[in-house]
Amino acid sequence: MQDFDFQESIKGIWDKLGGWLDSLILGLPNFLLAIVVFVLFIFIAKYIGRLFERITRKHIKQDSIRLMVVKVIKAIVILIGFFIALGLLNLDKVLTSVLAGAGVVGLAIGLALQGTLNNTFSGLILSFLPELQIGDWVETNGYAGTVTEINLRNIVVKQSDNNYVVIPNSKIVEEPFKNFTRTARSRVFVDCGVGYESDLEMVRDLTLEVIKDKFPQRGNEEVEFLYNGFGDSSINFVVRFWIDATNNRDLQVAQHEAIIAIKKAYDGKGVNIPFPIRTINFSNKLDLNKNG
Repeated sequence: MQDFDFQESIKGIWDKLGGWLDSLILGLPNFLLAIVVFVLFIFIAKYIGRLFERITRKHIKQDSIRLMVVKVIKAIVILIGFFIALGLLNLDKVLTSVLAGAGVVGLAIGLALQGTLNNTFSGLILSFLPELQIGDWVETNGYAGTVTEINLRNIVVKQSDNNYVVIPNSKIVEEPFKNFTRTARSRVFVDCGVGYESDLEMVRDLTLEVIKDKFPQRGNEEVEFLYNGFGDSSINFVVRFWIDATNNRDLQVAQHEAIIAIKKAYDGKGVNIPFPIRTINFSNKLDLNKNG
């Protein structure tokens, strides 16, 4: 009885193995085809990655972002090949399970890393944004300096005091920023005032002459002089002119030189730049000899 059961068990195992062998032989062409397709997509991913890297090298200067984008594209192509290979093996249920599991895992990771993913996608946006590049002088989020690095998490700004500021990418995308480097020419504003006794037309002509000689204008550019108010001790004006400027320091240097030139010209012509004066009136005198 035991020998009979043992023989039946052996026969069942051989039948099972035979069925698997038959299935393997019948499915061998699809299996080989699936392997070929998967390997082919691996080579396609490498080719597309190299092609994309050459195309984006001119537009994305940040190596970390460019390499990350290339890896993501290669991974997507390989996943497509993996799913096609599963389809050739008639593993539709497995394919459905993989997709469902990937969706659940992706949702969980997305919720857990919401802030990080926001900065990552913002970094990808910044990498293609021509208005912000490494070496630009920018003002954003209350900071100003030279952009030294742009990665998938943040940008690094080197301020004029030689300190570095790390700003999350999402802050750059969501907040306005001012880029001095994107324009070769910028306008400088210098405010001043002259005494009420001054010849206003002479002051205007003198100031325009000084600024034009010091800062030559180009094309349709011009030096503008405008009186803009009666102050407590002076008649105030603003003079505006164009200079070559790619950062904030260039503007400050131009203001510095303009102030020196205007002051020197005014001293030569006797033009007064007044400062506030407080007058105390002692007309009411106290008689100490007067009896109460």
